[in-house]
Amino acid sequence: MTLAAKLQMRASQSLVMTPQLMQSIRLLQLTHVELERFLDEEIEKNPLLSRAEPAADAAASPPVETPAPDAEADWFDRGENFSAEGMAGRLDASLENLFPDDPGRQDRLGPSLLSSWRSAGSGGAASAGEWDLDDFSARPPSLFEQLNAEIALRFRRAHERLCAEALLDELDESGYCRADLSALAARLGLALADVERVLKACQAFEPAGIFARDLGDCLAIQLSRRDRLDPAMEALLGRLDLLAKRDFSSLSRLCGVGGDDLLDMLAEIRRLDPRPGRELGLGAAEPVVPDVEVRPAPDGGWQVEINPDTLPRVLVDQSYYARVTGKTREPAEKQFMSACLQNANWLARSLDQRARTILKVATEIVKRQDGFLVGGLRFLKPLNLKTVADSIGMHESTVSRVTANKYMLTPRGTFELRFFFSAAIQAADGGESHSALAVQDRIRTMIATEKPENVLSDDAIVVALKENGVDIARRTVAKYREALAIPSSVERRREKRARADAAATR
Repeated sequence: MTLAAKLQMRASQSLVMTPQLMQSIRLLQLTHVELERFLDEEIEKNPLLSRAEPAADAAASPPVETPAPDAEADWFDRGENFSAEGMAGRLDASLENLFPDDPGRQDRLGPSLLSSWRSAGSGGAASAGEWDLDDFSARPPSLFEQLNAEIALRFRRAHERLCAEALLDELDESGYCRADLSALAARLGLALADVERVLKACQAFEPAGIFARDLGDCLAIQLSRRDRLDPAMEALLGRLDLLAKRDFSSLSRLCGVGGDDLLDMLAEIRRLDPRPGRELGLGAAEPVVPDVEVRPAPDGGWQVEINPDTLPRVLVDQSYYARVTGKTREPAEKQFMSACLQNANWLARSLDQRARTILKVATEIVKRQDGFLVGGLRFLKPLNLKTVADSIGMHESTVSRVTANKYMLTPRGTFELRFFFSAAIQAADGGESHSALAVQDRIRTMIATEKPENVLSDDAIVVALKENGVDIARRTVAKYREALAIPSSVERRREKRARADAAATR
């Protein structure tokens, strides 16, 4: 056989990851705040881009470019997988059951007379754009900044202020100062007694319990502020391990009080804050702005809409492009303006594609979780990303990007889109599977309604769930119970018996 070089022509298809396509993929997973920041950067770089203000005069606004989706955008709608998805001790865990987090509260602010105002020009006439006063308001100081300001006011001597600032830097996420005071004193060149005195002064700051050495010290500081730190309470704080085990008989004997008084002491501790520094380094919490709104439709179904507040719109100034390119003769300038026009058109298409994709995914989620919207958590169905992706003709990675850090406002509250995706638990009778979140809700309800004389063990919960058609293992029940911060049956039995005995003696 003779070997020779020759030319051949072959037709093949391949995907080229252009920068614009990568930008469209990135826009899908951006949150509302991140998207606004990204648009501000693009508008600053691109002279052809500007924001479409709702209150702006339509006659004065430049024409909006509404390009039709091309073949590459249509391919992106179908989706493709471009990259791999990058996705303390027993006593502390038990004590967390004693301090359940307060339910979230959302302040409902009514309309304000100063909700918006018009900026006046040099002549005193108001401009066409309206400005939100909240955009110019000062950010509330964080807890770290408040403590820093309090240190500056409290300590006049330089070495004391330096020591207090060093202690502030040693605070952990709970607001405790677990630093080695001896090592800190040696590093600052101070006596240990001076460091302890500064720490004692810092423990008088707000919030109560900040700069505490441990959990017992934190609770003791708060009880002392309330004038409730008596010898019995000090004995109780000294044996928090028994409190975590619900060993009320031993605690009653150590504290020298009856069961009724012990329950009152426990109720007093529950009202304290075990983590006074949880907001350390954080400013005011930003409210969640839902990306999708779901309302009941007149025909009995659900109306799914994109929240207009999270739907940024940009304008492409075609007239400015025509004026500039018509007057310039420099090839570099024409090339720059052409690149700006191409990027602006692609960004407008990407934003429209992003909104349509979010709406399509949210509509499918609402369609499949109709039972939850009507009946609550008990009727939440198991769902995964692949099921939604196959139903709407997209790739699973696209659905994953869409559901990341996006929120949906429903008649039952605001939920992250990822909330509606949960693992499936097989039915005992071979029927329809159950959602893991729905099973957790059943476990929570069963434990909340149990009687003191019949506290349910994990095995009893397994039997009860199988009678209701849920096939679940005991270790799964224990895992769900720990995730819900529910103590074991032994600890619950001790607490319920103590409450029953205290109620009987009254």
